[in-house]
Amino acid sequence: MVRVTVLGSGDAFGSGGRFHSAYLVETPGATFLLDCGPSILQALKRARVAPDRLDFVLLTHFHGDHFAGVPFLFMDYRYESRRTRPFTVFGPPQVERRVRALFSALYEKTADEPSPFPVAYRELATEVAVEVAGVRVTPLPVPHVCELVSFAYRIEAAGRTLVYSGDTAWTDDLVRYTHGADLFVCECSTWETKLDIHVSYPEVATHAPKLGCKRLLLTHLGSEPLARLDEITLEVARDGMTIEL
Repeated sequence: MVRVTVLGSGDAFGSGGRFHSAYLVETPGATFLLDCGPSILQALKRARVAPDRLDFVLLTHFHGDHFAGVPFLFMDYRYESRRTRPFTVFGPPQVERRVRALFSALYEKTADEPSPFPVAYRELATEVAVEVAGVRVTPLPVPHVCELVSFAYRIEAAGRTLVYSGDTAWTDDLVRYTHGADLFVCECSTWETKLDIHVSYPEVATHAPKLGCKRLLLTHLGSEPLARLDEITLEVARDGMTIEL
């Protein structure tokens, strides 16, 4: 069985009081995060999940609402959980530099001290799958902002497949990425506003019938879709919800 818990389904602005992007995935061999927004500790503890249960984190890109929670995990591991076992941060190119720089900016003295637990960083390459603890992860390119490499992820474990869009504009590649998936967690940031870096509800609703997934869940919800929830016919994520695949 694979269990997915929505820890944060909000956008960069915390619209509707929702936590920033973070999704807890539990498989028979590993427990990990998809993205790690800055509200991660609050979200984990509200869900009564000990942060030390995490084996690794997969970062889709380096915008603050998706990766700024990693230093807070490090702080918890040093001073609360007293972690000793290894932790791995996976992400696009320059993941180590970006995370280390952020940690130093937030907690300069602590970031310069030796870590009491081993931390590894692994750069992922587009469409090159990696396997860790029985989980197969394929990073897939998505169009977000020109200055960053941004990934969606296709995750296969225990005979189940999860696809997470990360932040993206609509691209027909999503149809290919989601073929046969048990769950597609897709961003839906706007409604009336058309952006070339995010998906709007009319776009995803129009294209939903050709997605090859068994279940579609909208997330990263901005103020526009939240103001019109009674008009949305697709399933909408909420903080704290759990899905078993």
